[in-house]
Amino acid sequence: MQDKPDIPGKFLWEFDTATFNYHKSYKIVIERVLERGNFEHWKSIISFYGKAKILETIEWSAQLSNYDKEFSKLLLQSELVNVA
Repeated sequence: MQDKPDIPGKFLWEFDTATFNYHKSYKIVIERVLERGNFEHWKSIISFYGKAKILETIEWSAQLSNYDKEFSKLLLQSELVNVA
């Protein structure tokens, strides 16, 4: 099992990524990738966290705009970000 998703440290610029707990702080990681990431970053968080946890985060998030929430849900249902 991976210890962190393969995403750029710039998404978490205000944190020390060497000591950052990607499991405990999954909400901020997911929000940042949904807002700023590309397809490869999306695939990485899907592989790391799973679609269910990402969808749960989308539902309660106050950080994501309604547009980001709806787009993210649509993209998660598409074939574009399927992870083998």
